[in-house]
Amino acid sequence: MTLFETALAGVAFGLALAAPPGPMNAVIAEESVLRGWRAGFKTGLGAMTADVLFFLLALAGVATFIRGTPAVQDAMFLGGGALMLYFAYGAIRGARGSFRTEATPESRGFRKAFVLSVSNPYQILFWLTAGVGLLTPGTVDVLSYASASLSGLVVVETGSVALIVGLFCGVAGWIVCFPAALSAAESRTESFAPVVAYGSAVVLGGFGIYFLAEVVLP
Repeated sequence: MTLFETALAGVAFGLALAAPPGPMNAVIAEESVLRGWRAGFKTGLGAMTADVLFFLLALAGVATFIRGTPAVQDAMFLGGGALMLYFAYGAIRGARGSFRTEATPESRGFRKAFVLSVSNPYQILFWLTAGVGLLTPGTVDVLSYASASLSGLVVVETGSVALIVGLFCGVAGWIVCFPAALSAAESRTESFAPVVAYGSAVVLGGFGIYFLAEVVLP
């Protein structure tokens, strides 16, 4: 696989990592429709900053400690679940407020997303497990898992700088385009803002309850 193809594979992986619905996109969506593209982008930047932190931790070999300490994993689920419920409550309050006329610090969304990300057990465990695999030199035959006849068509070189750079480019592309699309949609209809805010609350609350249940009801 050429360097360019490896970078493209990284971009695709970064988009696949950033795009699925979840607590981070719920917060980005909330900030985008309530406060505009800039606020949504800065919120996404907060989540991406946490990804960079986890990437560095994976490089430092923290994965072994996390996987071998169940008490630490339980603490991550409890803390992450409680924070998501708190931000779900905040999303409901935001939906009832005055939206764009509300004066809020521009760093609010960044801090919110960063705090949520560094306390999100799945995001942490991804980087300390699958993330370690991305950093380990080797190859992955992507399409072979779908069909043996497709084996050898897309072989990604892990441990490559191009793959990691492409991955973060994919994440960056998402946090630019996703808030822009939401902000544009909100400008066409005032009713879109509270819908997204309440939807954000549902997603955050659902994940919060799920994380807490992982510990309380094993």
